Amino acid sequence: MPMPTSANPPLGDLRAALARAQSRRKWRAFTLTVPLLVFLLLTLLVPIAALLMRAVENPEVAKALPTTVKALATWDRQSQPDAGAYAALVKDLSHLPDTSDAGALARRLNTEAPGARSLIMGAYRALPIEGDAEAVRQQLLDKDPRWAETEFWQAIAKNGSRWTPDYLLASVDLRRDAQGDIARMPEEQRAYGGILLRTFQVSLIITVMCLLLAYPLAYWLSTLPERQANLLMIVVLVPFWTSILVRVAAWIVLLQSEGLINTALIDIGVISKPLELLFNRTGVIISMTHILLPFMILPLYSVMKSVPPTYVRAAVSLGSAPLAAFARVYVPQTLPGVGAGALLVFILSIGYYITPALLGGADDQMLSYYIARYTNVEVNWGMACALGALLLATTMLLYGVYRRLGKTDLALA
Repeated sequence: MPMPTSANPPLGDLRAALARAQSRRKWRAFTLTVPLLVFLLLTLLVPIAALLMRAVENPEVAKALPTTVKALATWDRQSQPDAGAYAALVKDLSHLPDTSDAGALARRLNTEAPGARSLIMGAYRALPIEGDAEAVRQQLLDKDPRWAETEFWQAIAKNGSRWTPDYLLASVDLRRDAQGDIARMPEEQRAYGGILLRTFQVSLIITVMCLLLAYPLAYWLSTLPERQANLLMIVVLVPFWTSILVRVAAWIVLLQSEGLINTALIDIGVISKPLELLFNRTGVIISMTHILLPFMILPLYSVMKSVPPTYVRAAVSLGSAPLAAFARVYVPQTLPGVGAGALLVFILSIGYYITPALLGGADDQMLSYYIARYTNVEVNWGMACALGALLLATTMLLYGVYRRLGKTDLALA
């Protein structure tokens, strides 16, 4: 048996050297991806975590009124609180650093009990209030008799914890009652269920419209020579190089009562008076379909280019009708592109804000409009983040369904 020499190392040494080389290659690849991972962590994961945390965070009352919350811990939430709660409230208000802290507290309580804002700010401006607990109570009642109502004290007691499910419950038209039990909101206060349903409805219509327009166009592009296809693909991608605001402004010019579309239809005799195409759902759907159409064309085109045209010709040569061959042979092979494009367009649609805000009416605004309103107008970050979390959960659910269906199709294939 020949002995191993330096020219012929043992097999074990070769395996160890190969393993070390593979390990170095993996670490080198990981090192190259570290900047991207850090970037995603800082710009995606951390903001999402902050959004989810703010959706259940309730710091205003717990931070501003700790003594009052403690005094109300044993309160039955039915009768009027004792004088100690009034004294604790005045003590906490007197310790607030400035008016902005009192304003934040007042805004938070006002979302629970309408009128609480003026009540809190009135008591804050009346400081200092001195005397024993009973004297403080009487001074507050003299200042505003509403302090005798339990509704405002219930709002303080219910929001005494730093963490709350109230924002998330409100985003699905639920709430906690005065005793802390979960119940449905009164019918006149239920809003977000209908808004979410409207968001899905508009997004579904836009997705179907994009699919109906993009499928024949992508098929035509896939059958053209490469030079012509690339030239026309540039035309398809032109919207990506134009600002959304510019495109929305262009649609306003086109869709208004005296715009180009109505003028052309009247001139050729199709209609006798201008159509209402602006500031309603029709204008929103037309504009968003135009903006999101490339997101449907690109996945379809990439899949259709990989489908050999000989399959359909073979089916026709075997006796199948051209339309039947197209439907039974070609279309099933493009379903991955249909699924990817539909998912992409639908997810982008449910989060759209600018186009519905500029082209839609009051009944055409989607969930993202109310997120922006709570952020910029109401300054209610908790509710804005809860609605954002609802959109995020919806997106993840849709992606999960897409992955599940994709795996099922793969298994059947």
